[in-house]
Amino acid sequence: MAKSRNNLLGVGGQRKKLSRAEQQGAGSARGADRKAAEDKKQELVRKMRERAEAQAATTAEPAADQDGPAQS
Repeated sequence: MAKSRNNLLGVGGQRKKLSRAEQQGAGSARGADRKAAEDKKQELVRKMRERAEAQAATTAEPAADQDGPAQS
């Protein structure tokens, strides 16, 4: 189907809607929100890794204890 030359709606991409504060030169809160979300994610990942390491350490210790009494 041939492209209509009279209807140029959507040609040239889309622009982000600027808030009133952004129009006046103030920074957007979007960047701060993204930073806060990234910080929360990093903290969650750190906690999950610590828990996984602690769980791996506790599961490794009983295996060592089982070998000790069996030799006696």
